[in-house]
Amino acid sequence: MSGHDGRTVISDTAQKAPGNSATDDVRISFKRWLIKNLRNPYVVFTSLIQPVIFFVLFVEVFGAIAGSALAEALGPDISYVTYLSPAIIVMSTLSSAATSGIGLVDDMEEGMFEKMLVSPVNRSAMFFGKVLSEVTRIVVQTLLILLLGYLLLVIKNGAAFDQYLRTGVAGIVGVVFVTVIFGGAFMAYSNIVALVTRDQEATIMFANLLTFPLLFISSAFLPLGVLPKWIRTVAVLNPITYGVDGVRAIMLGRDVMTVVDVTAFSGIWNTVVPASIVLVGCNVILGTVAIRLLRHAAGSKVQ
Repeated sequence: MSGHDGRTVISDTAQKAPGNSATDDVRISFKRWLIKNLRNPYVVFTSLIQPVIFFVLFVEVFGAIAGSALAEALGPDISYVTYLSPAIIVMSTLSSAATSGIGLVDDMEEGMFEKMLVSPVNRSAMFFGKVLSEVTRIVVQTLLILLLGYLLLVIKNGAAFDQYLRTGVAGIVGVVFVTVIFGGAFMAYSNIVALVTRDQEATIMFANLLTFPLLFISSAFLPLGVLPKWIRTVAVLNPITYGVDGVRAIMLGRDVMTVVDVTAFSGIWNTVVPASIVLVGCNVILGTVAIRLLRHAAGSKVQ
């Protein structure tokens, strides 16, 4: 239709393509983003190759140094490979989640984002399809890292699987669950940055700005008890601490939470429950902001 100034304004009131259900739209969006990610060498590297490099390097470099600190904090029966696995899982999830906004910026720069906004595709389906493709990537890389960690432990110590993942097969499900809700928070953050800046370099910069500083002021690589007091203080406010501790509690089969004192449950649940609550809270807050920004962008007219 025409506006008062004579320019053509395309209305964005349509929400669903005729003949397509919301499920079909989710499937189409999921397939599109999955293929788009697989064709991006940067995404493939951060998802599959980078975790392997970091895992091997950290085990070889920090393994001998961290041995005594680890034995003092958790006992002599815990291998550094097992202790480090949650950190590598969370670090890889963080890297993958942080690239979420880059795909959105690519769409903006190519004009695809505006085309999608004025298309009759269900906008909620467009968003959930993107999220599902990234969750799939996180689940696959988490399972690969678990397998890699077990192989490293076998090579070094010849340990059985139940010595690597003390909670067994059920523990795999638990690790994936904590990893996904952890990744969800940072996916939302990355998309917030993308929607605000609409700039790929800014999105990458803010992603990298968070990744390593937050990892090193958490319980990722060493027990908090052996780290400086100021790091222990900051770690309480660091969501990475809760992601790492949640996964680590499941892998070790024990309560490892040190930033908050929870005794309302038993064993690993004193870590997993509060960690999950904190991570879900981060998802709700950051997800709400991301969805509002997306709706605001969708509510604008393409002229």
